[in-house]
Amino acid sequence: MRRSFRLSVAAALLLPAFAAAQQTDIRVTKVRDHFFLLTGAGGNVAALVFPEGVTLVDSGRTEMSDKLLAAIRTLSPRPIRYIINTSVDADHTGGNEKLGSTGGQITGGNVAGQVADASEGAEIIAHENVLERMTDPGVKPPVPIRMTPGTTYHVSHLKLSTFYHGDGIELFTAPAAHTDGDSLVYFRKNDVLVVGDVFSTTSYPVVDVDRGGSINGVIDALNHILDLAFPDFRLEGGTVIVPGHGRLADSADVAYYRDMVTIVRDRVQDGVKKGQTLEQVKAARPTTEYDGLYAPAGSAYTADMFVEAIYKSLTKNRAPAAKAPAAAPGPAPARRR
Repeated sequence: MRRSFRLSVAAALLLPAFAAAQQTDIRVTKVRDHFFLLTGAGGNVAALVFPEGVTLVDSGRTEMSDKLLAAIRTLSPRPIRYIINTSVDADHTGGNEKLGSTGGQITGGNVAGQVADASEGAEIIAHENVLERMTDPGVKPPVPIRMTPGTTYHVSHLKLSTFYHGDGIELFTAPAAHTDGDSLVYFRKNDVLVVGDVFSTTSYPVVDVDRGGSINGVIDALNHILDLAFPDFRLEGGTVIVPGHGRLADSADVAYYRDMVTIVRDRVQDGVKKGQTLEQVKAARPTTEYDGLYAPAGSAYTADMFVEAIYKSLTKNRAPAAKAPAAAPGPAPARRR
């Protein structure tokens, strides 16, 4: 069953890139009739094309903005209306300013058409922690205001309307996972789930402890993905899952990845409970049977980096072992006569 699904993906989903897109170093993969995956700009970029414009999930790296925009123009000449960011990472938000400035929001109420002031650009949407981290005074150089989200949410999920955004879209927060501002983005009609860097088919998950990430949060997010997705049969097929990096996937891929991450977490956690140092845990090679798939030679994110992130995550708020209280002084020994 697994083999037949892989063949169907190759035949039906991994279509050849459009000729114009090939010239820009961006590969375009048709996922659904009006839904596309764009790779080569940094993190994966998803594009939904609808009559009023284009909705994007993530925007790649800054230096790839022109090439990414050229590839999007092969899909639709309409404005980019919305950009949803799955995290604060530069390879997912770097194109916000360039791509956003070419678009325009759709307004409702007493205003018809698009916003008259073209400088408004596309609406950028993300979890509020993405905005907080982008605008932190310690960020040097400061992030351009046009790159930051104009719409944020802080609750468990946010619904976006079909009329304005091209599909019934739901954003679900993934608390303290890859970072503290991750979002899972579900397109209900298209049945596509874009999950950012909590899941990758090419590497171990990057647990950014310094920006609020945690290994247990990653596992919770992977379980949430499995709760949201609808497989066709025994976790095969069904909802298309777009990872932060790598190929298109399904629930079976996520379940395998979740199991791998959980096994490695448990091994590191066992070492922590035994009082082992980070170097001792690394020496035990808790990832060894998975390294060929997720950390082959030359990988930027190595197995040791993954293990160190897990160790830091598990020990970050761990209180040091309390010292045993000193024994109370006993009665003075009797004087010998």
